[in-house]
Amino acid sequence: MRFTRLSEAASAPSRAHPGDAGYDLRAAEAARLGPGERASVGTGIAVEIPEGWAGLVLPRSGLAARHGIALVNAPGLIDAGYRGEVRVLLLNTDRENSFEIAPGDRIAQLVLVRHEAPELEEVDSLEETVRGAGGFGSTGVG
Repeated sequence: MRFTRLSEAASAPSRAHPGDAGYDLRAAEAARLGPGERASVGTGIAVEIPEGWAGLVLPRSGLAARHGIALVNAPGLIDAGYRGEVRVLLLNTDRENSFEIAPGDRIAQLVLVRHEAPELEEVDSLEETVRGAGGFGSTGVG
């Protein structure tokens, strides 16, 4: 995957360990999230995701566990044709404490996944299945 830095504060996406699925994304700007607040934080990079792939921006489990920092739109989706700055929509779920972000802090991770886009076909009805239209909670509790 090719990428470019859009600011001097930008850090290259990187994996903490060989074989890790996610590339750490780092903040290129400072931000402060008060309790319950959300912010769009720039990474200062743009990526060139190959055709047939998509980028999923996912939360970092350590930030969630220790500070209650989540992603508003997890996962965020980056299509192959997008060339703008990768921005991360962070949410502070902590009800009492603010959270400070400094340039260089790891704020999310980027995972690349292959995808297919089948041709759509409108039909009058769909094939029946055992589940049918059973949706949220349809399989019971526990």
